[in-house]
Amino acid sequence: MDLVAKVPRKRLFMSGVATEDGRADPPGHRVDNPSRINIDPGKAEEGLAKLVLTIVELIRQLAEKQAIRRVESGSLSSDEIARLGTTLMQLEKKMNELKEHFGIDDLNINLGPLGNLVD
Repeated sequence: MDLVAKVPRKRLFMSGVATEDGRADPPGHRVDNPSRINIDPGKAEEGLAKLVLTIVELIRQLAEKQAIRRVESGSLSSDEIARLGTTLMQLEKKMNELKEHFGIDDLNINLGPLGNLVD
């Protein structure tokens, strides 16, 4: 028994569209099916940039809080405080430049019942 002979040449896909060349759907065909993912490359890049910048912003805020604690505890010299302040200001400036470059206004990611990631 030849199994290959029993496989139909046309394939029926989730959308119900049969194609001869194995494509899932003909060009321009839109399927409103929640089990299929429609990814726009431009949106994916924007989403990735927002995610990365949000994580960097979260780390920047944590580093800033830690720096304030160290300054308030008196464990830093005046030179270390000056360098730390300059570094944090430069990092904040660079973050603003990157947000502007990628067209991102708000870095908050809503985590549902947990609230927003960045305040």
